[in-house]
Amino acid sequence: QVQLVESGGGLVQPGGSLRLSCAAPGNIFSTHFMGWYRQAPGKERELVARFTIGGITNYADSVKGRFTISRDNAKNTMYLQMNSLKPEDTAVYYCNAEHKLFHSNVWGQGTQVTVSS
Repeated sequence: QVQLVESGGGLVQPGGSLRLSCAAPGNIFSTHFMGWYRQAPGKERELVARFTIGGITNYADSVKGRFTISRDNAKNTMYLQMNSLKPEDTAVYYCNAEHKLFHSNVWGQGTQVTVSS
């Protein structure tokens, strides 16, 4: 069974940086498409960044140029580097894994990111 463990959330000032981590079991990257989503209070969950077919990365327009998704296969870990953070980035951030064959989704527990002075 797939379990995702997130870490790295916290409180930062506007303009600051934060790096989120998502630890995955085994060689999950070979069987799942990985990505990051977020949900702000009163808002629907939205895509932040993801890996798709061929390793191509997709980013939400609101984070392009500021966020970078990456992964370390040796450590079975995916990262989200967030720079130039804005108050509107405040949300719970979730790690997601979509099975490439069955298209089932597994979600992490979520980690809170708060951007405030």
